[in-house]
Amino acid sequence: MLLSLGMLMLSATQIYTIFTVQLFAFLNLLPVEADIAAYSFDNKTEIFDDLPARFGYRLPSDGLKGFLIGARPENACEPIEPPPRDNLTGAFIVLIKRFDCNFDIKVLNAQKAGYKAAIVHNVDSDDLISMGSNDMDIMKQIDIPSVFVSEEAANSLKEDYTFEKGGHVVLLPDFSLPLEYYLIPFLIIVGICLILIVVFMITKFVQDRRRAQRSRLRKDQLKKLPIHKYKKGDSYDVCAICLDEYEEGDKLRVLPCSHAYHSKCVDPWLTKTKKTCPVCKQKVVPSQDDSDSDSEEGDSGADENEEVSESTPLLRSLASTSAHSFGTISAASRSEQDQESSEYDEEELDSSDSEQEVTVETVVVQMQRACSEDHDLPRA
Repeated sequence: MLLSLGMLMLSATQIYTIFTVQLFAFLNLLPVEADIAAYSFDNKTEIFDDLPARFGYRLPSDGLKGFLIGARPENACEPIEPPPRDNLTGAFIVLIKRFDCNFDIKVLNAQKAGYKAAIVHNVDSDDLISMGSNDMDIMKQIDIPSVFVSEEAANSLKEDYTFEKGGHVVLLPDFSLPLEYYLIPFLIIVGICLILIVVFMITKFVQDRRRAQRSRLRKDQLKKLPIHKYKKGDSYDVCAICLDEYEEGDKLRVLPCSHAYHSKCVDPWLTKTKKTCPVCKQKVVPSQDDSDSDSEEGDSGADENEEVSESTPLLRSLASTSAHSFGTISAASRSEQDQESSEYDEEELDSSDSEQEVTVETVVVQMQRACSEDHDLPRA
């Protein structure tokens, strides 16, 4: 599983890298569409159609002004002569002849010579060709714009608009669509999301693996569980996993809950699924938390230490616990009733004593009154 996760991460990273490289190549290789505006020494102006190359940078939004110079050698298949080093305030644009080598090599040689742009013209044809390249390494090195013109346009440029004749040209872009301003932030967001997804997947995988390791039985713990060879007359009869009856000599794995299974059946369950009994779900090896809770409740669970067998009901512990709780509640209620009855008897005794005292006092008063009456009668 770890290997598959690593392969998935590697594939996602490779896809994102390839996509990013291709997109940046697309942005950098967008057509540098332009019209060539040529100006002669005597203020003559002409506009020539061109077709941009599929490599190199785009033209500036305000165009690229420069002095036109013919390449030497004309095909620019090898390093060409650099432009003049005079104190001029303009850029130089080179005019290159087609054929003999690839377009990207011609433009790269022009760039290395110090030219700011390149114009490649056709030979024996006025067709316009979209210049391309198949060499990714060379494409990445080119950072100047280049266009393709017809042979007729090249001849007109050479006659009236070269640097030697006092002319200059301006490469004007037809449009300027800054896609990178929208796509680069999008790529950054996609990259961040991809990184977060990968981090989340790794964290989730590690957590799940640790949780699975805690819930499974280790091999050293499995070896501590006893193995019993089945003999006729044993209390075990059927394996609850494969539902086959035990035969003489079968190896049975006896769990602490006294349930027994075929060793070949229960061992994969304990080591790969859960470290609990498949029937009663009692833990085979209690964890630290379970041992702490068991030690705290050891006194209250004294009645549950009876011997467990396969015939023992699974809800026995719940029944005994409820019975114990019910007995405790009954005893408590009985003691409360006894206390209330004793208090009631004491109140009755107190009231009877007070009534007897009142009766005695009444009798005494009546006797005193009778004596005083007798005393007041006239004597005969």
